[in-house]
Amino acid sequence: MSNDQAEGFQFPCDFEIKAMGLDDGNFHEVVIEIIRRHSADIRVDSLRQRASRGGKYVSVSIVIEAQSREQLDAIYDDLTAHDRVLMRL
Repeated sequence: MSNDQAEGFQFPCDFEIKAMGLDDGNFHEVVIEIIRRHSADIRVDSLRQRASRGGKYVSVSIVIEAQSREQLDAIYDDLTAHDRVLMRL
């Protein structure tokens, strides 16, 4: 398998990143900031937010043009390490 392919993916490809955190009104900005460290190809128009049933949490989804499996791993590592991100999907 070449460096630009991973099992089930052909890069570059559109890929949706999802993260969940407390709904403080600007959680989406945290997610975008983290993703921008690794990707210039963020489709901001694809940003979706969904509040939890009780309204305490929010999930944020955004599509990027993923270039490699390593890039995706780095994004998810940074999301996991951030104290405001409770879950990444």
